[in-house]
Amino acid sequence: MPISFEEIKELKFKGTQVAYAVVCPRKLWLFSKGISLESTSDRVALGKFLDETSFKGTKGYSDERVSIDFLTVEDGLVVHEVKLSNSLEEAHELQIKYYIYYLRSHGANANYGLLHYPRHRKIKKVQLTSEDEKNMDQILCYIDSIIKSPKPPPVIEKPYCKECAYYHLCYG
Repeated sequence: MPISFEEIKELKFKGTQVAYAVVCPRKLWLFSKGISLESTSDRVALGKFLDETSFKGTKGYSDERVSIDFLTVEDGLVVHEVKLSNSLEEAHELQIKYYIYYLRSHGANANYGLLHYPRHRKIKKVQLTSEDEKNMDQILCYIDSIIKSPKPPPVIEKPYCKECAYYHLCYG
């Protein structure tokens, strides 16, 4: 039975899950079942190192649902995320939109977000539009349906699969 939009507000999704909904439903399912292989990934370790060294002295925000790299104040909160590569930019944008959505739903004045790609010397501004807010409820329903599935979704075979920490679970 599909979840109602009212029940969406009670769900506790992580920003990572929102990004994985775009990247790979199978990865989303595995991660949501407690199979977390990111700690063994050199690529993830490099991304964390880049985050820690690119913006020294900044403070992030973290709770049970979100782990924001850092926040600044400029006529409201600005959400900052540091990423290794822009190859999954659509997922990064959705993740930062989720953070803004989440902060706003908790009464914070979150204006926009900035995606930082230090290796590419690129910064991308991300806005959460009213259309995005409507779509977010649908995305969260989609995530809920993936997570509640008794079996993982099929392998999707994308070019980035070989770089994924879950590669051996899919192609073993």
